Amino acid sequence: MDAVIAKIVEHSEEMGRSHIPSDVSEELKKRIADSIITSYGAKDAPPVRIEKKVFLPMAGKLSSRVYFGSGKATPDIAAFINGSMTRYLDYNDTYLSREALHPSDNIPPLIAVADAMDYDGKAVLDAASMAYDVVGALADAVSIRDRGWDHVTYISISAASGLANLMGLDSRKFENAISLSLNNSISMRQTRAGELSMWKGCTAADASRNAVFGALLASEGFTGPSPVFTGEMGFFKQVSGEFSLDIDSGKVLHTMIKNFPVEYHAMSAAEVALNLRDKIRGKILHVDVETFQVAHSIIIKDPEKLRPKTRETADHSMPYIVAYTLLNGAPNPESYSDEFLHDSRILDLIDRSTYRVTDRFNSMYPDYLPVRITVETDKGKFTEEMDAPKGHYRKPYTWDDLAAKGDRVMGAENSAVLMDFMKNFQKHGIRELMEVISDVSFKR
Repeated sequence: MDAVIAKIVEHSEEMGRSHIPSDVSEELKKRIADSIITSYGAKDAPPVRIEKKVFLPMAGKLSSRVYFGSGKATPDIAAFINGSMTRYLDYNDTYLSREALHPSDNIPPLIAVADAMDYDGKAVLDAASMAYDVVGALADAVSIRDRGWDHVTYISISAASGLANLMGLDSRKFENAISLSLNNSISMRQTRAGELSMWKGCTAADASRNAVFGALLASEGFTGPSPVFTGEMGFFKQVSGEFSLDIDSGKVLHTMIKNFPVEYHAMSAAEVALNLRDKIRGKILHVDVETFQVAHSIIIKDPEKLRPKTRETADHSMPYIVAYTLLNGAPNPESYSDEFLHDSRILDLIDRSTYRVTDRFNSMYPDYLPVRITVETDKGKFTEEMDAPKGHYRKPYTWDDLAAKGDRVMGAENSAVLMDFMKNFQKHGIRELMEVISDVSFKR
């Protein structure tokens, strides 16, 4: 067996001999609820509408429900459409390490297969814990971003691992599920370079679609290329370089729920800008932002970030997010409409802003998400610094915080129903969850 996959299989077997700690289970339930909230906000987004038009209705031997309606599809396509909803608004959870990624991208494929096969909430929590542990370990091991590959490549591995755990695959089938998912799912970083397209918010969903496809084939004995990591033409040689995978339990405890729909490296900046908006007096003359290198590389340096033309680029632009927040208040899903993308006030303020990388902030990342913003007006200078925003694992979301996010996105009544169900998720079946999120009460 491939040496990397052997460690993943061993971790799954160890999990099978113990129970998930209560704090891990509680945080996983919050992440699943959060993924549904963020999905609701994108249920009518342009790419989701296109996907539904292309693929629905779809019949197969197995079928899974598409969120917020009566549509059904094969589990892989349901995972793709639901995953696109989860990811599109850039509002789902984040993990920061050598690689930055979004662990809850693993949830839609688990729910799709669990719905098709009638698993319960406890089985999904176990599988989600597995997926979170694996994707966190991969992010800790090596960054593939600077080699030109996108982080969603890791989702194909972790989602397949979670699915293999969910379906109780033996070690051989487990290995094949991962190799079938990974081999053809190496995603190019061009997805997040320059002007960003719809694919930015959907490529993780495609990785999860491939994971479902591979896991279902592997479950019936279909074999994949091996050793997929360590082989002559494997992942080490072609993509990542050699690394050692150390998988710790409870990775979800170090993930962060997003308080605003912005690329996570801009989260502290958005919160500080919002705080400063309430303090500054006079006309803004200049904005100075101190940040760290990873943020600069991902969401500042490209010229397209200074004049974003799409919502996908704008929610990945710290200059746009800071300017928007100082002028208009907290970012929300509507903050990236054409009205604001062409707002001369926002564009003018971007031009009167500077961004600087500091050694101090570089040394704090990724354990912290530091930023310092100074706003100079004709009435004086106003400065605020932050090391970690609300929702960071150092300032974790409570159920009340999550309910408030749900109120903002899906309305108080829908949020209350979802929170009540998810707090006891382990006692319910996935088909019950699908009934809850497809209920007429969700059609505001």
